[in-house]
Amino acid sequence: MTLPALRLEVTTAADVETLDARRAATGDESAFERLYRRHAARIHTLARRMAGPDAADDLTQDVFVRAWDKLGTFRGESAFGTWLHRLAVNVILSRHRSEKNDRAWIVDDEYALAAATTRVPHPATRLDLDAAIARLPEGARKIFVLHDVEGWTHEEIAEQMGLVPGTSKSQLSRARAALRRMLDGH
Repeated sequence: MTLPALRLEVTTAADVETLDARRAATGDESAFERLYRRHAARIHTLARRMAGPDAADDLTQDVFVRAWDKLGTFRGESAFGTWLHRLAVNVILSRHRSEKNDRAWIVDDEYALAAATTRVPHPATRLDLDAAIARLPEGARKIFVLHDVEGWTHEEIAEQMGLVPGTSKSQLSRARAALRRMLDGH
C-alpha cells in the first residue's frame, strides 16, 4: 500500500501579492487594502522625491486610485510592486505634463540650478538629502530620482519623459552638481 505523496507549496510574498492583486481586481477591497499597506510608504517616498512634499499625499492617493482602476491589466508577469512602481511614475509624470507645457520645466541655464543652491538662512541648519532633492528644479529632480534613486537608464527616462538621452544625462549632471553644492554648503 502506497501513501499519496504530500504536495507542499511554498508561498512567496510575490505569490501572496499576485493573489491579492487578482482578488482586488474582482472587487475584494480587503485584498486591495493589504496591497496598499504594503506599498503606500514606497509610493509616497517616490512621489515626494519626484514632485516635492506638497504634492506627495495627493499623488500617492492618485496612484492607488489608478491602481484600483487598472488592476485588471496586471498580468503577474512581474512583481506587483514593480507594476505599481511603473504605474506611479506614469501618474506622477502625467500630472506634471497636464500642469505644464511639455518641455518648459527642463533647465536650460545654470541660473535656475544655481538659485536652488543658495544657502539656507540659518547657517547651522544642515540639509538632508531629501530636502536637497526637493529644492532641485522639477525636471532635474525627476531625472535624478529616476536615475540615481530608482535605477532607470537614461534611455528609459528619455522614452518615458519624451526627451533624448543626452538631455537626461545633462540634467542629471546639473542636478548632481547642484546637490553637491547644497550638501557641501557652498
